[in-house]
Amino acid sequence: MDILFVILFIFFGFLFINSFKRKLSQNNIATLRQLFIYHLLFGVYFYFFVYGDSIGYWRYPKFMTFERFLYSFKEEQGTYFIYALNYFPSNVLDLSYFVGTMMYSVIGFIGLTYFFVTAIDIIPTNPKFNSFNLFPLLFFFPNLHFWSCGVGKDTLLFFCIGLFVYGIMNVTKRILLIILALSLSYFIRPHISLFMILSFGFAFIANKNITVFQRLVFFSIMIGLAIAIFPMVLKFAKIEEATIENFNNFATNKASRLNRSYTSSSIDVSSYPFPLKVFTFLYRPFLFDINSIPSLLAAIENTILLVLSISIVIRKGLTSFKKAPFIIQGMVYFLFIGTFAFSQSLGNLGIMIRMRNMFLPGLIIFILWHFSYVNKEELDDTSI
Repeated sequence: MDILFVILFIFFGFLFINSFKRKLSQNNIATLRQLFIYHLLFGVYFYFFVYGDSIGYWRYPKFMTFERFLYSFKEEQGTYFIYALNYFPSNVLDLSYFVGTMMYSVIGFIGLTYFFVTAIDIIPTNPKFNSFNLFPLLFFFPNLHFWSCGVGKDTLLFFCIGLFVYGIMNVTKRILLIILALSLSYFIRPHISLFMILSFGFAFIANKNITVFQRLVFFSIMIGLAIAIFPMVLKFAKIEEATIENFNNFATNKASRLNRSYTSSSIDVSSYPFPLKVFTFLYRPFLFDINSIPSLLAAIENTILLVLSISIVIRKGLTSFKKAPFIIQGMVYFLFIGTFAFSQSLGNLGIMIRMRNMFLPGLIIFILWHFSYVNKEELDDTSI
């Protein structure tokens, strides 16, 4: 039975890719198939070599009663909601953890596909950096796949964000996708839903190509959703009152709990200045943090990201951001909000990498947009 479900999940993944045949070129479809196989290999590696929360997310539901399942599904958020989601495949169907990992790998890949298709839709030309084509190369970054294939919150949130970004490109036709993305992320980590609403809402409101009336309507909707979600965010974070002091205490306590001396990836960020906290969140593990093959791959990836980021800063970065479509601006705002929030509260490097993965596609797509914009500007200057 396990083998049958693995085959079905893989078949569904290829079927999902084929659903974009009318929208994408044959080369891009072929690239998606390569990415899918590449992604599944990370899923297999995750199953055999990563021992963490993902095992518990799959095995705990096997011992849940039906009553506990109903309560967790209706009333709980976070971990117990994930248990409830896994109840049917893990408990009722009694599928193995390997099947669960493959199922989540396909879910993560669907999210990745939405980011991939979004990049193709909004970036006019294949960007180059020193004669190297950045697309689709950046979509093969290991961490983009590694943390979006395991059983648990990270993969589902990666899927939700990709679904939301794809949906908001055509709100009228994809409103159900947006609702699904926000609803699912709300029950997993409500603050992520809040971050998405605020970041894309602000990008939409700041867009001068949209009428004032549309911006006012959207602003009203955004404020209403934010107000509705905010109390649940406070409850989820166990913050009694929304004051600066309480938020600072929450960040300090969170960093302290996650900074475990017995963990090889532990970093005490509490004494870091703000810029170093941001650098740690975005670009570590770096070359001086290497202690294993996975950290080596991550360090190489982060070095490339840092070089590209520096190039953006010194080469019309602000101009390209202002010229970017509001979807890209929204992803950048989402990256800024997430970086500010999590860089202040996470003290464990492994958890930082996991959390950063939700925001990494936004950074990658902005990098692609920026160099596409700069390449075009340089070409126009040469042709004059």
